[in-house]
Amino acid sequence: MLSKPKFKICRRLGPGVYDKCQTTKFSTASVKGGVGARRPRALSEYGAQFIEKQKIRFSYGISERQLSNYVEKASHIKSAGTAEKFYEELESRLDNVIYRIGLGNSRRSARQMVSHGHFIVNNHKVTVPSFKVKIGDVIKIREGSKNTKLFEGIAGRLKDYILPPWLTFDLATMEGKILAKPKNTEAFLDLNAVLEFYSR
Repeated sequence: MLSKPKFKICRRLGPGVYDKCQTTKFSTASVKGGVGARRPRALSEYGAQFIEKQKIRFSYGISERQLSNYVEKASHIKSAGTAEKFYEELESRLDNVIYRIGLGNSRRSARQMVSHGHFIVNNHKVTVPSFKVKIGDVIKIREGSKNTKLFEGIAGRLKDYILPPWLTFDLATMEGKILAKPKNTEAFLDLNAVLEFYSR
């Protein structure tokens, strides 16, 4: 069930922000809420960019400072690939990778799992959700965590799960690996608008 604050955020920013917003139930409730309402005013360029910034903040569950830091890192590359680098910075967070592998139902739950020390990266326990992974890194479920309720029936849950092409996960060994740099396939996010917002 979607909490009231999250429902409001989804109404304002769009269904792509949270997984639970991407349902028929949410779409129906969202339309009902809009009956009789006045048509919203057209957003200014600044307003549209601000909305895109908020989408990324809430989608990835990061603070304003973290987001601006990622933008700053990406902006050091003076080329047409700034948006791609920005996306790489966001997707390379350990909590996001755990979510993309399918071990967490949401980025929020994946962040909590990392914070509680359930994962090992290259034989070292990592408890920092923003930890940046790179190509070749191996991510394992900690031995002491494998038999917890969190990972109960994980093989069945991931049986038909389709991983992004830049990740792999071996159910036999419970190990994941970063194969390549993440490529942006999210039509929901306008990364260039966010970069323009911070360039003001």
